[in-house]
Amino acid sequence: MNEIKNLPEEKPLVEKISPEAKTEDIFRALNEELLLLLKNKNFQKFAEYIHPDKGIAFSMYAYLNPERNKHFTKAEFLQYSSTSTKFTWGTKDGTGDLLQLPIQNYIEQWVFKKDFSKSEYAFDSVLKSGNSLNNLKEVYPQNHFTDNYIPGSEQYAEMDWKILRFVYEEIEGKIYLVAVINDEWTT
Repeated sequence: MNEIKNLPEEKPLVEKISPEAKTEDIFRALNEELLLLLKNKNFQKFAEYIHPDKGIAFSMYAYLNPERNKHFTKAEFLQYSSTSTKFTWGTKDGTGDLLQLPIQNYIEQWVFKKDFSKSEYAFDSVLKSGNSLNNLKEVYPQNHFTDNYIPGSEQYAEMDWKILRFVYEEIEGKIYLVAVINDEWTT
């Protein structure tokens, strides 16, 4: 398990890492910073990592559909993250009901519905797969990603596991976030 401590507020952790650091160490530090920002609901700082040209996509489940996943530019994310404007994020597995929430509520109730700051971590590796297709490598074939996994409970025969994935893209030596993906057992 990976317990994340509070980070200083002055400048992003990833900029403090030495140039000699290994790629995996850089992404681990960035992953931890992003988790802390989400946990603390610091959406303003989180937005600093959104890709300046491609923006950010959100997927409720492992199967990515670029035409249907919710997408925001950095400016849109900043504009709407502090409002009560509702967006349709997708349909809930099992019921088919639309999930319609403001950005803040979506992140709190869906993206960070478990405390992923206490999750198992992996770099460019999927820690758990469910019964839905995971097409991350087809949609983002050249991108690095981090996996944050919380195991399920005995009460639900461990079928209530949760994953939060971040997908990154590097441009001009800086790493940006291009996708936030949740994964869980689906029916």
